[in-house]
Amino acid sequence: MKIILRQDVENLGAIGEIVTVKPGYARNFLIPNQLAYLASAGAMRALESEKKQYEQKMAKARQQAEVVAAQLAELQITVSMQVGEEGRIFGSVTAPMIAQELELRGFNIDRRNIIIDEQIKTLGIFDVKVKLHSDVIAPLKVWVIGQE
Repeated sequence: MKIILRQDVENLGAIGEIVTVKPGYARNFLIPNQLAYLASAGAMRALESEKKQYEQKMAKARQQAEVVAAQLAELQITVSMQVGEEGRIFGSVTAPMIAQELELRGFNIDRRNIIIDEQIKTLGIFDVKVKLHSDVIAPLKVWVIGQE
């Protein structure tokens, strides 16, 4: 079944693209959730006006994300953990811990948008990425210190 996407759908396509999907996926998920139209000439005309509004909204969201990214690039957060032998910590530093520290500093960032490349299981300084927008990823320094 051919459909026209009204919004960006991960692993499927971007706004305005005509894609082919299984009929059940289109009827039961994409169309009821207003993520897509059935492909037709009338739908293409309606989509053009929606696409302009969406692009303006995304440009504004990107600008806001870039401002927050600049603030996060200058920020360094500290997470204190219990320490065992040889400087190894009990457990590891997780995305919810970092999100909580960011929230204390006034940033409301979802834990799923915090990207930790490799597990943090020792004391030290680590670089973490924060995905603020589909095109904007901000670096963040995380200091892991021993708890007294």
